[in-house]
Amino acid sequence: MAASLIDQLRFLGRFLLRPKVTGAVAPSSPQLVAAMLEKMGVDEARAIAELGPGTGVATVEILRRLASEAQFLAVEKDPAWVALLRRRHPELDVEHVTGGGGDQGIGGHAGGLVELDWDGNLVWELENPWMHHDFQRLENGNTLALVWEELSSDMTFRVKGGFTTAEDPVQMLGDVVREFSPKGEVVHEWKSWEHLDFDTDVICPLEGRREWTHGNSINVTADGDYLVSFRQTSTVGILDRESGRFTWKWGPGEVSHQHNPSFLDNGRVLLFDNGSHRRAPNTNYSRIVEIDPANNDIAWDYRGEPAISFYSYQISGAERQPNGNTLICEGATGRFIEVTSGHQIVWEYINPLFADSGRLAGGSSSGRANSVFRAHRFSPDAPALEGRDLDPAKYGNLNRILGTS
Repeated sequence: MAASLIDQLRFLGRFLLRPKVTGAVAPSSPQLVAAMLEKMGVDEARAIAELGPGTGVATVEILRRLASEAQFLAVEKDPAWVALLRRRHPELDVEHVTGGGGDQGIGGHAGGLVELDWDGNLVWELENPWMHHDFQRLENGNTLALVWEELSSDMTFRVKGGFTTAEDPVQMLGDVVREFSPKGEVVHEWKSWEHLDFDTDVICPLEGRREWTHGNSINVTADGDYLVSFRQTSTVGILDRESGRFTWKWGPGEVSHQHNPSFLDNGRVLLFDNGSHRRAPNTNYSRIVEIDPANNDIAWDYRGEPAISFYSYQISGAERQPNGNTLICEGATGRFIEVTSGHQIVWEYINPLFADSGRLAGGSSSGRANSVFRAHRFSPDAPALEGRDLDPAKYGNLNRILGTS
């Protein structure tokens, strides 16, 4: 069967599978492409970007006409065409995009970081479309952040677990912990896939394959090492900053899609175990876990009574307070509680503010939700609040509207 006919059948198949992405039932004919390029002066161009090359009918003709010193970039959304073009034209720069910059449409994505003063003025900014979920400002003034990076197609193929769809990318995303200087220079980085194992770091069968680990938290231990959380594989770990090796790794079979691990003064790790996709015979429920990395013993936990009364299938966090209590953010429901070591709730607050995020928070008839990613408590004598006017009377009308006065 002629190659052109095979490509036409491929194109039709992709159109039937993804009509909004493919946009046509057949590729352009070589005659049409030649006539179009004849009027464009391709041979005199210094740089060309081809958007949506598909099977590469125009790509072949452009490469034939283009001067040897000219630059050529092909930009394609369909992962099937990306793989085909890279196989046929290894010398060509083929960029795979899915829209919206580097976020890939995955929860937790961001366009970068901003630092604002008390009056909302921009103090510092770092743009990076691959940044996501979490960051830490270090004592040396640098900033630690989670960033995505594409894995090779070979490595993507070797990653185990997850369910597959027609939308799966040829190159899965992997997590990088990157340290930036105030000028935005990369001074250190840790690439997760260089220290993961294909046989043990397996994606939950109820999660997709757009990314391997889905890092959702980055923290720093007392020794300056990294404390990471990978939702896709239900894993938390401590890794040595210098060698990059894990010194502690725990989670699969014990927690399910956890968030926000933090390193406590007693050497233990506190985290929010979301409990979504928990293994039978257990039902889905959330809990707070304090785990000892020295022996993997759970020293303390908190859960609802009944268990389902405390549940957030995503986001959320926990923070140990100076008095020994624990501040908990039950994220999907916008609920904050403070509990004692004896599991008594001594304070509770429900976020009264709703935004357009109902789908991500479980869905609502209005399409809006009061979900909160994470909560942090500042003490009255915190340096950040010194000299600030915190009189609630200034916001009396707003508090009355929200029912919090």
